Amino acid sequence: MIGKYTTSEDDLSGASAWIVTDGKAGDETQCIGVAEALGLSADLRRVHPRAPWSWLMPRGDIDPRDAPENPASPIAGPFPDIAIASGRRAVAYLRRIKRDSGGRTFTVFLKDPRAGTTAADLIWVADHDPLRGDNVLVTATGPHRFSQARLAAARANPPADIAALPHPRVAVLVGGDSRHYRFNDMDISRFVEGLKRLDAQGCHFMATASRRTPDSLHRMLQPLADAPGHLLWDGTGDNPLVAFLANADAIVVTADSANMVGEALATGRPVHVFRPSGGHRKFEQFLSGLVRLGHVHPFPGPLKTTTYEPIDATPRIAAAIRWRYSAHRAQLAEASARAES
Repeated sequence: MIGKYTTSEDDLSGASAWIVTDGKAGDETQCIGVAEALGLSADLRRVHPRAPWSWLMPRGDIDPRDAPENPASPIAGPFPDIAIASGRRAVAYLRRIKRDSGGRTFTVFLKDPRAGTTAADLIWVADHDPLRGDNVLVTATGPHRFSQARLAAARANPPADIAALPHPRVAVLVGGDSRHYRFNDMDISRFVEGLKRLDAQGCHFMATASRRTPDSLHRMLQPLADAPGHLLWDGTGDNPLVAFLANADAIVVTADSANMVGEALATGRPVHVFRPSGGHRKFEQFLSGLVRLGHVHPFPGPLKTTTYEPIDATPRIAAAIRWRYSAHRAQLAEASARAES
């Protein structure tokens, strides 16, 4: 156990919960977003299996060093009521939690576990993933931490530097090199030139970069952000992303992160997606569906400012977990009553 993530409400009557990942930020953020939507206080459990066990994952068993009876194990008991997991290396650990809890723990997996529908009691996948089944929930976008209440609060009380920005305000979410995308020199020039055209049209930027953003791209953004009427987060202090999103009239986001696109769509503001070099069939399917809805637009391109009903899968995922968990508890109670009779 590396810490506890606590939310302000507890609408599952004090149910205990774990979040199980290998520490990847995107996976953990999605799990935390679901826990927040459920009002759960969740322990963060990060798993780091050694080779050769990690080579066999998501199939195979956990690293023997991490057996639950070992007090130093990341899944040492007592087991929780609910375990929410994501990431290939977490699949075997979720199965072990289910088995060693005697089936008591209700298990949730976010994204395709690549191990079939038996990997968890409830599995969430995005539209572009092929996995389907009675226990599989499918939505257009993924879970995140930016609830409608949180966005509304950030919109109602913006920080002074954001409140001082004239409209139109454009949130700029800059990712970086990933497994399927690379920012070459031509991509960087194309992206920055697109921002310069918006600047010339009177737009005001609220920009954030990520740990994956290439230094060359960050250097190209800096002069633009240093000009009056723009903001660029320098990486210190809390990330102002929620305030940027909540107070934007439009959003520019790079295509290397489905999470960032999903977060942007939760605002109900038009999203302009920049595609660097590379790509992936599933992600292109994801974007194509959103383009057909008219909520995602190419960047560079004309700025759109028409609003729409926010696309937010997180409450739907949380509702499915509540319903399935309630049925699971009822089954446990029925089995216990039969055993006692």
